Amino acid sequence: MTQPDSPPTPLETEIRELLTAAFAPARLEVNNDSASHRGHAGDDGSGESHFSVYIEADAFKDRSRLERQRMVNRALGDIPGERVHALAIKAEAPGIVP
Repeated sequence: MTQPDSPPTPLETEIRELLTAAFAPARLEVNNDSASHRGHAGDDGSGESHFSVYIEADAFKDRSRLERQRMVNRALGDIPGERVHALAIKAEAPGIVP
């Protein structure tokens, strides 16, 4: 996980910018979890192989969990599965209690 005082990595910044442009989220958290996966499968040594995203946006209202995740994956283009080994997504509509 990126340390709170560490600057965001380039890919972390790109993920944040793409999701902000696509959804204008009420809340967005992008965490680089790569350090905790160092030496595991999918760790390419870049420090940008594993991320988690929490996003709240009106666009997710009345959408199933699967639809919300697909929307996020589409907004991120080639990042999931090509440029990032693992991406955990939690996407909610504002006001929904998980």
